[in-house]
Amino acid sequence: MYLAIFFILLHKNISMTFNIAIVGYLAGFCTSIAQFPQAYKVIKTGNTESISIVMYSIMTTGIFFWFGYGVLIPDLPMIISNGICLIPSLYILYITFRNLRRTKKQNR
Repeated sequence: MYLAIFFILLHKNISMTFNIAIVGYLAGFCTSIAQFPQAYKVIKTGNTESISIVMYSIMTTGIFFWFGYGVLIPDLPMIISNGICLIPSLYILYITFRNLRRTKKQNR
């Protein structure tokens, strides 16, 4: 009960002095930067065996559509975060497809 009252009062105080776009930028920063450790590992090792090509294809497609959605509505935090996120996602997907093609050629 007291916790609910606390959050209601906190929300009213925050909404008066807090720009909600900051939440969008923080969320975008976190999701964008999350891709870079995996991309760094792929760049460093070239190994993509443990990456699910189906999952990464779906995720990259989703990021692309979120980027497009941000452009259409226009929402700058969404555009920036998904635009940045597309870079490592597309790179990882490209290397994963390239490695899969090389492996198939070697197995013939």
